[in-house]
Amino acid sequence: MKKIQVGFLVSYDYELLKIAIPQVYKESDSIFLAIDKERKTWKGESFVIEDSFFQWLRSIDVDFKIEILEDNFYHPELTSMQCEVLERKILAEKMGIGNWLIQLDADEYFFDFKAFVKFLKSKNYYLDNPEKNQIQVSPYLINLYKRIDDGILYVEKPTKIMVATNFPSYKVGRQTRKRIIYYKGLILHECISRTKEELEMKFNNWGHDIDINKEEFLEKWETVNESNYKSMRNFFYMEPEKWKKLAFVKGTTFNEIGKNLDFSKVLPSDLYIWKKNFGQWFKHLTKK
Repeated sequence: MKKIQVGFLVSYDYELLKIAIPQVYKESDSIFLAIDKERKTWKGESFVIEDSFFQWLRSIDVDFKIEILEDNFYHPELTSMQCEVLERKILAEKMGIGNWLIQLDADEYFFDFKAFVKFLKSKNYYLDNPEKNQIQVSPYLINLYKRIDDGILYVEKPTKIMVATNFPSYKVGRQTRKRIIYYKGLILHECISRTKEELEMKFNNWGHDIDINKEEFLEKWETVNESNYKSMRNFFYMEPEKWKKLAFVKGTTFNEIGKNLDFSKVLPSDLYIWKKNFGQWFKHLTKK
């Protein structure tokens, strides 16, 4: 128990795991890949995983940490979000209550996972009676918006992301609605920096499919470029004002972006995170 367990939901964008898994492999105790056995998305669309991907998994799994969990995660009587929550709970049960349960998507790439693991281990006392002391841990996401010449447009202000918990009482996605502990670290989120065809596939099949005005969003996404992004505002796909401004970072690969991104300017201050954590502690003080 008290292990570092990492789980990924695997679907049509499985190739991105070739970036995501290496960032967490060394510091993880186990890595679980949840795949629908019928190769169905949460909307019931079919996808294919090439055999070459499983060959790649075997080639990088030198410590035999990777385990594949296949089950029926698509249920036509459920909404896409209900299917997502169900899959996450099944995956978490497999990962084992009493461990740190870290769930990531294929398009989320951790910067300095070693430091995050050290932070979690400093909170191991939350694993002694997890159901009665439920918490979720949130680093910050850098959301990549669109690839342009020589670099990428990203959302200027990072967003919180609940990636770890001691007890998987998921309500919406990875959100348990329990106390949040904020962590000063970054995850690069491939998000919507994809081709138009890939975006349409994503929007049609993920847990937020009914919340998006796809046509309106794609029209704006196609219009944004290196010449006009500074003069445009409100870019989020559900509530546009949540992503007010875009910024630019040079580089096209994960390593290049990591080298060129100024973490000190992107991450919130220590004081800001302390205030957020104090507020969460106080908010949930009387709810235990």
